Amino acid sequence: MQNREYKKIYITNKGETELKGGHPWIYEGEIKSIDGSILDGSLVDVSDDKNKYLGTGFYNSNSKIRVRVISRNANDTFDEEFYKRRISYAIDYRKNVMDNLDNARLIFGEADGFPGLTVDKFNNILVTEVLCLGIEQRKDIIYNALIEVLKENGIEIDGIYERNESPIRELEGMDKYKGWYKETLECTNTIIIENDIKFNVDFENGQKTGFFLDQKYNRLLVKKLAKNKKVLDCCTHTGAFAMNAYLGGATSVTALDISEKAIEDSSNNFKLNNMKINTVCDDAFKYLEKLAPKTYDFIILDPPAFTKSRKTISNALKGYKELNYLALKALPRGGYLATASCSHFATEEMFKHEIYEAGLQAGVTLRLISATGPSPDHPEVLGIPETKYLKFFIFQVV
Repeated sequence: MQNREYKKIYITNKGETELKGGHPWIYEGEIKSIDGSILDGSLVDVSDDKNKYLGTGFYNSNSKIRVRVISRNANDTFDEEFYKRRISYAIDYRKNVMDNLDNARLIFGEADGFPGLTVDKFNNILVTEVLCLGIEQRKDIIYNALIEVLKENGIEIDGIYERNESPIRELEGMDKYKGWYKETLECTNTIIIENDIKFNVDFENGQKTGFFLDQKYNRLLVKKLAKNKKVLDCCTHTGAFAMNAYLGGATSVTALDISEKAIEDSSNNFKLNNMKINTVCDDAFKYLEKLAPKTYDFIILDPPAFTKSRKTISNALKGYKELNYLALKALPRGGYLATASCSHFATEEMFKHEIYEAGLQAGVTLRLISATGPSPDHPEVLGIPETKYLKFFIFQVV
């Protein structure tokens, strides 16, 4: 072990157990003492009460997450080579698990050892979000290393667009903003191709980084089942599930969203692909409630997260149950339901139980066809439950 240059914090037995179990966050209440004054964003060594080294991470007194651990190796030196090596691991992994890197999540925060950092690639543009002060202070090094690693893999990047608008940044002591990192390009839209479908990605104004890449392979599951079916895509957003169903040979497809902007965006994507898909601007709950039975025989539910806090999980689960009940009530026997939750607070078992209860309430039995998560460029890391967020089920009503 090298001589340590970092100040120390000492954590409780609970914090030690969590850290040894693989979770990289140390909360305010898990800190027993601090070795002197520490600048926010600085690297600190984490030790137990016997002064045994446990890891190194970014310290931030503004955050309830006091330390975000980035390494448990006492021999790591946190220079440019460290970040480049870690980026190389992330890129190599995605080269192995994805069809290509044309459009993919390259960095998925803690799952890739970069706490609070998201990097999505759309063609030759990187769109980033930073929610950790330590990463923010080192983003020049990280972005340069990222561009260098991609270049070594034959990928040229024209620009990096930052979407640092989350309220979490303020809780971390950072300003909110969006804009080009260095290179300023005139256009903040790009047309990507996913599953042989064209999408216009507005990475300046679209939700999150502009497009949800995590449902890529789940959309193919819908495409496979859609042949000769009347399909309703609720919470369509950019129309992705609807267009995959259309390509799968659905007899009709309707795309529904409460947002007029989403309906406009999805309609533009339908035109871009010469697809005749109906659109409805309405609340999914209200639309399904007044829907005549058997109007559709395949319904897709992909709502936004119903909860982003443990405090509201109970109401969220009630919402999931109600939405799925209304869809099941409208489907005929032999019909299909695809349903998703993107909140990590609603665990897979919780979400599945609410769907089961919805089926009982609707008087139907559900046959599970598939149970999946996000595409593998959004990897789950065992021991970090926050990385397991997306649940996607397909059922047949029997």
